[in-house]
Amino acid sequence: MENLMAVGIGTLVACGVFLILRARTFPVILGLTLLSYAVNLFLVSMGRLQGGAPPIVVEGTERYVDPLPQALVLTAIVIGFGMTAFIVVLSLGARFATGSDHVDGLPVLMGDHDSDSADGAVTPPGNQSGVVMNQASSPARDADGAEGEVR
Repeated sequence: MENLMAVGIGTLVACGVFLILRARTFPVILGLTLLSYAVNLFLVSMGRLQGGAPPIVVEGTERYVDPLPQALVLTAIVIGFGMTAFIVVLSLGARFATGSDHVDGLPVLMGDHDSDSADGAVTPPGNQSGVVMNQASSPARDADGAEGEVR
């Protein structure tokens, strides 16, 4: 049983750290949640993993489980839920304020969102027309007023 708990806690920590290192806010939130689950499992396992043992010491009881880790886990679950809700609200506010869900608040770039194109051309956030803009200038207009490509 202890080996299964150790593998489960290690898996949750590894997945949580992997997700925290992502560049978008939603995977970061999931990573923090997985880490809090791993901490909760760790705290439960500190209270001795015994099946059928009561958490209260009564006369004549030979085996018992420490109730303090269970109380700490209940408190941690409530705090973790509040923290997750707060982080979700913060990330939604940042998404609407910056137009991007990148953890640095950078604007959405053309392509895979992690690298600029070779000539510095980007598509501004909210631009659905596909007009390519140079970072130093605004879109060019034809003689008839249509937006064109600037290189």
